[in-house]
Amino acid sequence: MNKFKEIFADLEQKILNGVYPANSLLPSENQMMEQYHVSRETVRKALNLLRNAGYIQKKQGKGSIVLDLHRFDFPISGLTSFKELQEKFNMDSKTEVIEIKKIAVSPNLSERTGWPVAAEVWKLVRRRVINGEPSILDVDYLDAQIIPTLPEKKVEESLYRFFEEDLGLEISYAQKEITVDNASKKVRDLLNLTMDDHHVVTVRSLVYLYDMRCFEYTESIHRLDKFRFVDFARRTK
Repeated sequence: MNKFKEIFADLEQKILNGVYPANSLLPSENQMMEQYHVSRETVRKALNLLRNAGYIQKKQGKGSIVLDLHRFDFPISGLTSFKELQEKFNMDSKTEVIEIKKIAVSPNLSERTGWPVAAEVWKLVRRRVINGEPSILDVDYLDAQIIPTLPEKKVEESLYRFFEEDLGLEISYAQKEITVDNASKKVRDLLNLTMDDHHVVTVRSLVYLYDMRCFEYTESIHRLDKFRFVDFARRTK
């Protein structure tokens, strides 16, 4: 076995066994060179394997930080509410409502949704706090003709439960777009990001009823260190 693969295997086991717990720093490159009696290039090859396998994240000026291996699996193709994910993973979490207000559809929002410019929509901003840490920022735009009222208590509990059980809406499907974006100052503040956290994952969703009406547009902004995005794909010919 190549030496860098041996170093990778040793560090992997130490991470899995808690010798290097989540959010801790691995030894520096110089320390590893001395510990394993190898060159800097060999150490960097081992660290690249760890990074590609999702064990560490390199941060300039700090070194190699061990990632939380118990990140939550976020389904890409499913149409699942946060409340349902909370129950599935038994998460210690809560929802904080940051803003609820009615606004007029802007030209940019109209282009994304097909809603008429100046039509009335709800803007709902919620922060998801998981294990005591702000982890997701959800910004929802909701057609006010379809959603006539939006009680704060209901949206704290479960927005989709309110839609389906209280309003009797039949939600059918969603079109999703996933991007890695620069974190704005507002997002950085609301998610308690450090100055080293430059990016977030944004899931943009257009959600439709069974009668094909688009009633919701959502931008769900996730911290990179809290989630991994999963899907199932089958090859077809």
